[in-house]
Amino acid sequence: MSGSIDNTIQVWDADTIMGKASVVALESHTASVNSVAISPDGCSIMSGSTDRTVWVWDIKTGKALVTPLQGHTEPVLSVAISVDGKGILSGSEDKSIRMWNVDTGEASGVSFKGHTRTIRSVAISLDRNHIVSGSDDRTIQVWHIETGDASHLNGHSDWAWSVTISSDGKCIVSGSDDKMIQVWDMGTGKALRDPLQGHTGYVLSVAILPDVSRIVSGSGDKTIRVWDMGTGEPLGAPLQGHTNWVNTVAISSDGNNIMSGSYDKTIQVWDMKTGEAVCAPFQGHTRGVLSVAISPDSKHIMSGSSDKTIWVWDLEFLIQHQPLEGSIICFSSNPTHALHSASSFIQDSTNPAPSSGI
Repeated sequence: MSGSIDNTIQVWDADTIMGKASVVALESHTASVNSVAISPDGCSIMSGSTDRTVWVWDIKTGKALVTPLQGHTEPVLSVAISVDGKGILSGSEDKSIRMWNVDTGEASGVSFKGHTRTIRSVAISLDRNHIVSGSDDRTIQVWHIETGDASHLNGHSDWAWSVTISSDGKCIVSGSDDKMIQVWDMGTGKALRDPLQGHTGYVLSVAILPDVSRIVSGSGDKTIRVWDMGTGEPLGAPLQGHTNWVNTVAISSDGNNIMSGSYDKTIQVWDMKTGEAVCAPFQGHTRGVLSVAISPDSKHIMSGSSDKTIWVWDLEFLIQHQPLEGSIICFSSNPTHALHSASSFIQDSTNPAPSSGI
C-alpha cells in the first residue's frame, strides 16, 4: 500500500517477487496521506489525510467501502481500527477524536473532546470499551466509547507523542518529549511504577509485546530500548544502528522482531531476543520514516515517510535472504512504473520513477 503526494493511495501485490507487481490506484485524497492502518483480518485499509478525511478501502478490489468520512476540521494525524474491524478511530489537529462505523460510514454521536492541543496518537482497547489518546497538552486521556466520559492521566511534563494499550487491556504505556515512559493502570488511571528512564532524547514511539512481557521504545537519542514490563528495568543495551531520531517502532505478531523507522530515511528489523539487526536496513524513502506498521501475518511492513509516501516491504523474504539492499514492492503515481526486485531496487530506465515531489 502506498500514499503519495499525487493524492492517491496505491495497493500493490506484495506476494509478487519475480515478475511485474500489480497496482490499483485509489484516487481519493486531495492532500497528503498521514496515517494508514490495516484491519485485523488484513482485508481493509484505513487512511487519514491532511484533507481532513478518512477513507476505507477493500484491499483486494481497491474500491472504497464507504464514502469519505468527513467531520474533522483540521488534518487527521492518527487512525486506528478496532479488533472486530467495525470501528475506526481518528485523531486530529482539531483536538478531537471521532469513532466511525465501517459499515455505515457514520460517526458515533458521542463527543470525544477534552484535549486542548493537537492529538498525536490514538488507540482502541481490544474489548472496544475504551479509547486512549496522547496530546501536545501533555496529558493522556482514557475515554469510554459509549459515553464519551474521560479520565485524565497526568504525569508527563511535555508532549505525549505515543500511546498504546496492552493486549490484556490492563495497561497503558505512553512516551513523551520529557524523555520518559509511563506505565498506567487502565482501570485506576494510576501510574504502576516510577517512569522508565534511560533515553537521553524524546521518546517518540512505544509498543508492547503481545504477551505483555516487554515494552519497546524509540527515541530522539537514535536508539531503541527494550524494557521488562514487570520490573520497568531495561533489558540489555540500547539497540543502535540508526543515525538519526527513531520516530517509530512496532512489534511482529509473534513477538520475535522489532521494526523501527528513523529520520535517517531507513527501516531496520531487529531480533527481539538478541537485539541484533536481522537484515540490512531498508532504503528507498527520500525523507525521514515517520511510521511503520506490520501486516497481521507479519509478512510485510508498511512505512510512512515525510516524503509523503508509504511503501510495502516483503519482510519474510528479506529476513530469509539478508540482502545488501532491500526487497521492495515499490510505488509510483503511474502504474506502468511499478517495479520490484528480489534483492535490490531496480529503476526502470525507460519509465523512471517520479521524484518525491519535495
